[in-house]
Amino acid sequence: MKKIILLSVLTLFVWSANAQDFKPFQLYLGLGYAMPADGGGGILVNIEPSYRINDQIAAGLRIESAAMAKIVGESEAKLAGVGSYTVNGKYYLSNNSFRPYVGVGLGLYSLGSVQVDTNGTGSGSVSAGTTFGFYPRIGFDAGHFNLNLDYNIIGSTQVEFSTDDSKIKNSYIGIRIGAFIFGGRK
Repeated sequence: MKKIILLSVLTLFVWSANAQDFKPFQLYLGLGYAMPADGGGGILVNIEPSYRINDQIAAGLRIESAAMAKIVGESEAKLAGVGSYTVNGKYYLSNNSFRPYVGVGLGLYSLGSVQVDTNGTGSGSVSAGTTFGFYPRIGFDAGHFNLNLDYNIIGSTQVEFSTDDSKIKNSYIGIRIGAFIFGGRK
């Protein structure tokens, strides 16, 4: 009985691997714009290797770095950067050459140090740290071109000013364009 189950699982695995229209491995390279929740902006760059479980489902890793200037209240804060190391999944809605998808990811976000100047009334800083976050995403692949939008949800950080206390929202929207190598149609 164990041999029959093992043979059935192996046959199903080989059949599903051969039935795919797309190559299983992909490597995304992207460049984009980061919009912090409180205002401001910056750039981001990412690399994302992924594996297609089948033509509709892909699982991957995302390594991203975003450098942003943020606005905290009426003050401008300078942020060294946010790095993220996450796992994600995508569900493709089509098998055509234009392939929209939805997905979700979660992982660790390394927050850079922030300096805040409140226009002469006080200043404060927040040290670097690592926290957990997640993101829903939507996008599409067209040939080897990719466009993607995600909302990185990260907890706020408390800043102590000499005059008052404030919170810095760390969440940001990422809009990126890029391309992928490997992983195209067989």
